[in-house]
Amino acid sequence: MSVRELVVLGTASQVPTRHRNHNGYLLRWDGEGILFDPGEGTQRQMLRAGVAAHDLNRICVTHFHGDHSLGLAGVIQRINLDRVPHQVTAHYPKSGQRFFDRLRYATAYRETVRLTEAPVEADGVLARTGGYTLEARRLSHPVESYGYRLTEPDGRRMLPDRLAAHGIKGPDVGRLQREGSVNGVFLDHVSEVRRGQRFAFVMDTRLCDGVPALADDCDLLVIESTFLDEDEGLAVEHGHLTAGQAAAVARDAGVRHLVLTHFSQRYSEPAEFERQARAAGFEGELTVAHDLLRVPVPKRR
Repeated sequence: MSVRELVVLGTASQVPTRHRNHNGYLLRWDGEGILFDPGEGTQRQMLRAGVAAHDLNRICVTHFHGDHSLGLAGVIQRINLDRVPHQVTAHYPKSGQRFFDRLRYATAYRETVRLTEAPVEADGVLARTGGYTLEARRLSHPVESYGYRLTEPDGRRMLPDRLAAHGIKGPDVGRLQREGSVNGVFLDHVSEVRRGQRFAFVMDTRLCDGVPALADDCDLLVIESTFLDEDEGLAVEHGHLTAGQAAAVARDAGVRHLVLTHFSQRYSEPAEFERQARAAGFEGELTVAHDLLRVPVPKRR
């Protein structure tokens, strides 16, 4: 059975708290697992969430601040310890290659797995598979940072009433899907476009062109909201977003489900993030993330 969900491993910014681990997010997309921004403690959070090293196919790092990358060493070593049998690919800003190298070889261990390094140097497509296209966009932060977007190819939805009206049934339905026409009946006559699902991951950034580009028409958007709106000055200074800014982006981009995360330790009341997001006019599904939360990708439109 196909599963598409976000597993939240950690939601703290800069430093972990008693209730929030450093960042860490696993996107389950059918048979693949994409781990985003493994901060310190990610390996243990994976254990608590029931996520195994074998579940990982890609690791995507937005930037090399510690709360987004210090867990790389443990995760990479666990991939090798467990002898993950498939290729694992790591994406990260090319400008941080020295940090990736240090984390990959932070201590002695036996390498048993071929980890493929595919650093990001500019906006563009990073990978195309049968199930999705993965792309990156530059963000605005004191160090080079990229957000990630996953887009499923559009498909076709067969319409039973039209199939019946044209007398298409049984094996001819599959033949029509494969060949495009059967007995003068074309695929367009009995089906409609099924829009592919879209996911975006936006971490540390000020408002910039990359943010709405990543968020555009997403089914599920995971986005930082480090500060509340009254601290917008701090957000701009340190290269972050407020709850209201993140929600306004989601509102204008037509996001269906918004997940706010990456919260400053200065705040103790999560409900205020939701209140400010709603005040910004976002009317879709809204989640203020907490550790070990599971968020399903919304069902198709």
